[in-house]
Amino acid sequence: MKKAFQSGINLFDNAEAYAKGQSETIMGECIQRGLLENVWTRGDLVITTKLFFGTIPGVNNRGLSRKHVVEGTISSLKRLQLEYVDIIYAHRPDPTVPMEEIVRAFNHVIDRGYAFYWGTSEWSAAQISDACGIADRLGLIRPCVEQPEYNLFARTRVESEYEHLYHSNGLGLTTWSPLASGILSGKYSGKVVPEGSRFSIANYQFLVTDKFGPNAWQVDAADELVAIAKELDCTSAQLALAWCLKNPRVSSVILGATSVSQLVENLGALRIVPRLTQELLERIENIGGGRGKPAFPTAHLQSIRERVIPELQNFPEQTHF
Repeated sequence: MKKAFQSGINLFDNAEAYAKGQSETIMGECIQRGLLENVWTRGDLVITTKLFFGTIPGVNNRGLSRKHVVEGTISSLKRLQLEYVDIIYAHRPDPTVPMEEIVRAFNHVIDRGYAFYWGTSEWSAAQISDACGIADRLGLIRPCVEQPEYNLFARTRVESEYEHLYHSNGLGLTTWSPLASGILSGKYSGKVVPEGSRFSIANYQFLVTDKFGPNAWQVDAADELVAIAKELDCTSAQLALAWCLKNPRVSSVILGATSVSQLVENLGALRIVPRLTQELLERIENIGGGRGKPAFPTAHLQSIRERVIPELQNFPEQTHF
């Protein structure tokens, strides 16, 4: 976290479900250590966490009921050793709870000072619109950000389903899985599983079944992208991250580095973003856009650039977390 912060990263994401709360505990210890060592102030950091899955079994310990949203937030804050988080997410939609209750619950958390903003993760556009409509009717705070999966192989929501929300709601995105579970890093080339990789862990065998089975085309596409990465003198992972950052709808790309060296490599993607020309984007599109997933037409990408970039230029500076 210290290396990330010193490299310009200020957003650190977590969730109650990650390692059944242990991830929040570890991050909380790191935050406090950074405060003691004057690495950062609390105001420097944007800390986010997510609620839904809970940390222990029990019908009241998961979901988006007002009870779990409030109690889950308090528990997360204790593990993080914080008085508040900057953003609290609904980690998944909950069809068993009325949307009005969900909106009121997250507003209660904000009113109590436990969070500044709330957002959603893996919600449909219709669900987000419903929540925003209820918030407007009740004079409450809307969800302001969504955390969807986004990479070359998972694109529908970011590039089409949410399109109207960017205009009507000013929706921001903190996207996850930019490397498609590691496939776009190139480490699984030829469907070989390196020792110590995610695919070698028993709990992740469902990914092996999927990525080496019905979606084996993704491994082949990742192999083809290696040539473009070599032209840009970068790694496959850096190319995949830069591709995500190139979309102006993406507010932040969430990294899942497991070592300082991997973090440093990932940050090298920043130098690749301005080098992704229209010609290169079209070549990437031809490799990954049309195999089993809806394509993101380069003409559509260009129209977004023409519409959004002039708007961004009105701001004094543009920051990537």
